[in-house]
Amino acid sequence: MTVLLERSAELAALDSLLTGCAAGGRVAVVSGEAGAGKSTLAAAFAEAAGPRAQMLWGACDPLLTPRALGPLHDIARRLGGRLRERIGDGSRGEVFDLLLEALDRPPQAARPVVVLEDLHWADEATLDMVAFLGRRLALCRALLVITYREDEVGPDHRLRTVLAGLPPGLIRRVGLPPLTAAAVAELARRAGRRAPDVHAVTGGNPLLVTEVLAAPAEGVPPTVRDLVLSRLATLTPPAREVAHLVSVVPSRAGLELLGNRLAEVDECLDRGVLTARGNGVAFRHELLRRAVEESLSPVRRQALHAEILSVLEAAGSVDPARLVHHAHHAGDTVAALRLTPVAARRAASLGAHKQAAAHYARVLPLAADRPAAERAELLEEYVQAAYHGGLTEALDACQAALALRTELGDPVAIGVDLRWMSRLSWWNGRPGQARDYGFRSVEVLETQPPGPELAAAYSNLSQLFMLGDDNVRAIAWGERALELARALDDRDTEVHALINLGSARLHRGDPVGMAELRHAHDLAVAVGGLDDSAGRALVNLGSNAVDNYDFDIAEQTFDRIFPFLAARDLDGYHRHLLGYRARLLLARGDWAAAADDAAQALAGPTMHGGGLVPAVAVRAVLRARRDEPGALDDAHDAGKRGYPTEEAQFVCPAAIALAETYWLAGDPVRAAQEAERGLRVAVRIGHPWFAGELAFWKWRCGDSSPAPAVAAEPFRLVIDGDWRAAAAAWSERGCTYLTACCLAHGDAPAAAEALRVFDRLGAVAPARRLRTDLRERGLRVPRGPRPSTAADPTGLTGRQQEVLGLIAEGLSNADIAARLTVSAKTVDHHVSAVLAKLGVSSRGRAAAEARDRGLL
Repeated sequence: MTVLLERSAELAALDSLLTGCAAGGRVAVVSGEAGAGKSTLAAAFAEAAGPRAQMLWGACDPLLTPRALGPLHDIARRLGGRLRERIGDGSRGEVFDLLLEALDRPPQAARPVVVLEDLHWADEATLDMVAFLGRRLALCRALLVITYREDEVGPDHRLRTVLAGLPPGLIRRVGLPPLTAAAVAELARRAGRRAPDVHAVTGGNPLLVTEVLAAPAEGVPPTVRDLVLSRLATLTPPAREVAHLVSVVPSRAGLELLGNRLAEVDECLDRGVLTARGNGVAFRHELLRRAVEESLSPVRRQALHAEILSVLEAAGSVDPARLVHHAHHAGDTVAALRLTPVAARRAASLGAHKQAAAHYARVLPLAADRPAAERAELLEEYVQAAYHGGLTEALDACQAALALRTELGDPVAIGVDLRWMSRLSWWNGRPGQARDYGFRSVEVLETQPPGPELAAAYSNLSQLFMLGDDNVRAIAWGERALELARALDDRDTEVHALINLGSARLHRGDPVGMAELRHAHDLAVAVGGLDDSAGRALVNLGSNAVDNYDFDIAEQTFDRIFPFLAARDLDGYHRHLLGYRARLLLARGDWAAAADDAAQALAGPTMHGGGLVPAVAVRAVLRARRDEPGALDDAHDAGKRGYPTEEAQFVCPAAIALAETYWLAGDPVRAAQEAERGLRVAVRIGHPWFAGELAFWKWRCGDSSPAPAVAAEPFRLVIDGDWRAAAAAWSERGCTYLTACCLAHGDAPAAAEALRVFDRLGAVAPARRLRTDLRERGLRVPRGPRPSTAADPTGLTGRQQEVLGLIAEGLSNADIAARLTVSAKTVDHHVSAVLAKLGVSSRGRAAAEARDRGLL
């Protein structure tokens, strides 16, 4: 058995997780610098686990553009069956489900252990697979082992967002520190070497230590390149050529590349230059491979890539992303032009839209001399991939495609590109420009025989008017689109129009709209290939529910749509909706979870327009309430994003955030100005909740005007002086903070209760203002929380502390839901979070732990 120095604790952690899988799946996240021994640890764990585990290995490769679902292809080859059959042409949702099915074993069977190596190189579809598995592992008793290089995953790397979203109770992080000087000395002794300065030179990096001690000459070469080249020098020239060939393959070289050079391969294996990997050979570490590759002359590297490309193309059944990598490095423009669109379409079909967009972005400069029609088609495919991947910088590419189609005089294609210009203009925060392009699209297409392109253009206008709360015109254009789409049997546009109609009716307060949106989602899923529309239907339903404080409907919708968006890589919708869930959690008093959702929404590529306003607004008010720096900066950012859209869904939340932030900062004049700016929009469209909240902030700033007639009742009650009824209304909806805000305007006992809520939530700034107000009113000012309890070491939020208390009383989840007036699903989430934060596995242990720590 392999014995690793100073890794026994890490191996024990993995073994403990494997044992724990009997009660449900677990996740191990193994991280460290390059050469820290992540793969070695995983291999040693597999050896120690023996027959208890079925090891399923998948690795990401450092290709020019990562291959979509590369690790899953590796696993599918091992598992076989339907997964192997469908991974080539099945939908991503289907192959994810097949993987989960393969991992769902009876309790007595060997535990499946999925090892995903080098996720710092992962494509977006693979990261979505990790998120998919993480949310479902508890059901299938499998262990997921993830490895990545800590030094290559920056704060904006999407892997961090994925890891943050994994269930906290199932995940364990395993860091691999450098070896100590004592461990390095022991390794030197075993190697029969006197190397007193090895630790100082290598920093204890296991890979570098191994290479130094294996170097043929005494002394310590100064770099990895010297280490590996000194070892290459011991090979015969033919074997050295094999090593050079393998160095330009960013994974492993199989028999198809090695041909009849098996004796040379054996020599490389015997000398420790290469190692066996699967059905091929590779360098033991990426650092070593790169060192050899970079030692080659540019001409030699190019020739090797050309040789590999020729062999792989002849072999067939090779992932096109690998072929593109070698074509690019071979300088073969013809092959790159031929292969890159194939790789891009393959990535798009698997939902890896960012990888598809990266392929198109790379091939477009090579197509400068191609016919205009071919260039226009590539640009249009790039636009769609970028749009679906949440990348809004495709506007210039769409403009270029439109110019080419205009040059070619193709009116139908011109109309389609004008519609895409409209859609992208809206995503970039230019609603007026979006409507202009939308009308131009209709004008052009109406000169041609009616077709699906015209139906889509009608529906696009319907969507724009719906987004702008011009619901009469939205319904008129939507019905026009629906009639033409059904006449043409155009299911895509039919679903799109149904979503616009349902959303517009919901905006008008017609409950039929809710049923229409759910029907549109189900229809899109049934038709297949309409993921964008299927996602949009429930995104609209969930966001509308949050805007109207209908939180039970919002939670039900979120539970259904978030897994759908993640599994299909609809990143733009996903990040947008995270902001709405953050608003819900903020209102419900789960501020830690709200902050997490806002942070996830704001991590990732730049998004223009109003899509991130909800998340930015939540972060602004959280910082303002907690008296943290950056609150005004965030509130201004929300305004800069939201105000130019002229749409209530973005203008009003931005205005609310600015009003509250200025009010808490002690500037009621500016707060009232921002509230008035949003209030005009809310009243114009007749939105009761936006109008009520903005009127509430004007009232708190000293405005004595009565509440607008359209204002929602809880806000109108407090403005009219009935703070007790207003607080009761908010309490019934589970809105902790707004309940306290209403109580703050009441008598001494009510104000004292408001202070307790503010202190429990960590609302430092509102508590300070209320204490000042109580002094001015001549009322007793309750003392704030003692330092020993102000910072809860468990990390429980205010709502989670309430849930813990009710658990200790012996209440079931259903009873807790009834007591707190929230959904049972919400209570499930809170209970899971409480158990994870207390580090216990049952409700009884949680209650005992709470009593032992004095948390009740």
